[in-house]
This record gives sequence, structure tokens and C-alpha cells, in this order.
Amino acid sequence: MAESNYETYRRGRQHFDLGDPIGAARVLAPLAEEEPRNRTVLELLGRSYFHSAQLAKAEEVFRKIIELDPCDAWAHIALARTLERQNRADEAAPHRRMHAIMSGGSLD
Repeated sequence: MAESNYETYRRGRQHFDLGDPIGAARVLAPLAEEEPRNRTVLELLGRSYFHSAQLAKAEEVFRKIIELDPCDAWAHIALARTLERQNRADEAAPHRRMHAIMSGGSLD
């Protein structure tokens, strides 16, 4: 019997929770292709890429989340931090400001 999408997500989540973001990304990437609008999957995939220093891939996923929901404050700060880790503070600044506006003023 084939694994359900939920079971695949849970397996990816287990990898992530056990400190294996690379394993999580391997599990979640095909699921994100199958369900490209599933923000739960995209968020964990982006976090997995971020925590495994696959920053270009993390940036792509966080931009996708923002495209799906421009009001997602978490995605804006995640993208800002990803860009900052790539020494692209000028590009990160607008996303950090968006997060601050949406979350009540904090730039963190």
C-alpha cells in the first residue's frame, strides 16, 4: 500500500525533529511538487532547506509561500533571514519591515 501524503509529511517532520533537515528535505521536496499550494508542506520544506544551509532553495520556497499569501508575516521574516545569511541585507530589509508591520513593530 502506498504511503499517503499525510504519512509522507509526518515522515519528513520526524526527520526534521530528529535533527536531520537534509533527510526531511529529501522526503518533502517530492510532496511539495505534488501539492505546490500546501503551505504546511512548503513551510517545513523551507525550514529544512534553511537549517541545512541550502539557502537558494529555502529562498525559493519562502518566496513561493509569500506568493501564495502575501500577508504571511512568518514567511517574510524567514525570507529576510535567508537573504541575510546570503549577505543580501538590502534585499532582506523590505521583508523584515513587512514582518515588523504585520507583527506589531518588532524587526526580529
